[in-house]
Amino acid sequence: SLYNLASLELRENLLTYLPESLAQLQRLEELDLGNNELYHLPETIGALFNLKDLWLDGNQLAEIPQEVGNLKNLLCLDVSENKLECLPEEISGLTSLTDLLVSQNLLQVLPDGIGKLRRLSILKADQNKLIQLTDSIGDCESLTELVLTENQLQSLPKSIGKLKKLNNLNADRNKLTSLPREIGGCCSLNVFSVRDNRLSRIPSEISQATELHVLDVAGNRLTYLPLSLTTLKLKALWLSDNQSQPLLTFQTDTDPETGEKILTCVLLPQMPSEPGCQDNLPRCGALESLVNEMSDETWNERAVNRVSAIRFLEDEKDEEENEMRTLLRRATPHPGELKNMKKTVENLRNDMNAAKGLDSNKNEVNNAIDRVTTSV
Repeated sequence: SLYNLASLELRENLLTYLPESLAQLQRLEELDLGNNELYHLPETIGALFNLKDLWLDGNQLAEIPQEVGNLKNLLCLDVSENKLECLPEEISGLTSLTDLLVSQNLLQVLPDGIGKLRRLSILKADQNKLIQLTDSIGDCESLTELVLTENQLQSLPKSIGKLKKLNNLNADRNKLTSLPREIGGCCSLNVFSVRDNRLSRIPSEISQATELHVLDVAGNRLTYLPLSLTTLKLKALWLSDNQSQPLLTFQTDTDPETGEKILTCVLLPQMPSEPGCQDNLPRCGALESLVNEMSDETWNERAVNRVSAIRFLEDEKDEEENEMRTLLRRATPHPGELKNMKKTVENLRNDMNAAKGLDSNKNEVNNAIDRVTTSV
C-alpha cells in the first residue's frame, strides 16, 4: 500500500520470495534485492513500469520471467552471481537499458534480441559458459564496454567491427583461436585484452583501430606480430608467455605461407615452456637466479649486443620530441657472461677477505670492488 514509494532497498537479507503485491508500487524507480536467497521472481515484476534500476545480484535465480521485458524505462539490470542458464528473448523490450550485468552465471549464449538494445553502453558477461557471441551484438551501436572474461569462446563474430563506440573489450581467459579482421572497425577501441587464449596470430587490420593504446596478448601462441602494429600509438603492450626469452629488436620479414610482411626477432617462434619452468623465472634481475636457474641453451648468443627501443608516443608530439623520449634498453647478458661476472666478484671477495688485515692493500681492493660492481 506504499503507493508513493520510489526506492526500496532490501539488500543483504534472507528473503526467499517476493509478494505479488509488489506490483502495486507503480511509482517505484529503484528496487535493490541483491544478496538474498531468491529462487524465483514473480511475473508481476513486469508491472513496475517506472522502474529504472533493478538489482538482483547474489541470489539463486535460475531464470528471469519474460515479463521483465515490459520494463521500458529500465536503465540498469544487474543479475550477476546467480544460476541463470539463459536470458529471455523478451529482454529485447528493455529499450532504455544502458547497463546489463550478467557476470558469474551459467549462460552458454546471449539472446539474439540483445541486438535491439540500441542504448546499451555496458555489457558484462564474464565468468559464464558462453560458447559463442551472437552476431546481433554488432547492432548494440552504443556499446562502450564489453567484458567477456573467463568463458568458452573460440571466436568473436565479424559483426563486432560495427561497434564504433566500443572503448574497452576484454576477452581474457577464453579459447579464442583467431580474431576477425573486422576488429579494426572498432575505431574508438582504447583497451583490447585477449590474455590467455590460443591465438597464433593477430590480424594486421588491428592497426585500423587507431585509438588503441593498450594491447594485451600475453599467454597466447603468437609466433610474430603484424608489421602494421608499428603505426599505432601504443602506450602498453603485453607479450609475455608467448616466448620464454627476453624481447629483442624486431626485424621485418615475410611469412613464407602467406607472403605477408611481418615483424619478428631471433627468439620467434619458440617451443612451449617446460611445465613448472615459469615458477623458476628470475625476478627483478637477481644475479644468483639468472646464473643458477637458467641454462645456456635458453639464450641465443646473437642477442648479447642487441639493443631494443621502447617508444612512448604522445598525441600531438612531433617526431623530434618522440626521438628525445626514446628509451634504450640493452639486452640481458648471456648466462655465460653472468657466470664469468659472478666468478670475478667471488674472486675479488676472497681477495678482499684475505686483505682485511693489510692496511696498505685496503684502498686498492675497495676501488676494484667498486669498479666491478658498477660494470655488473
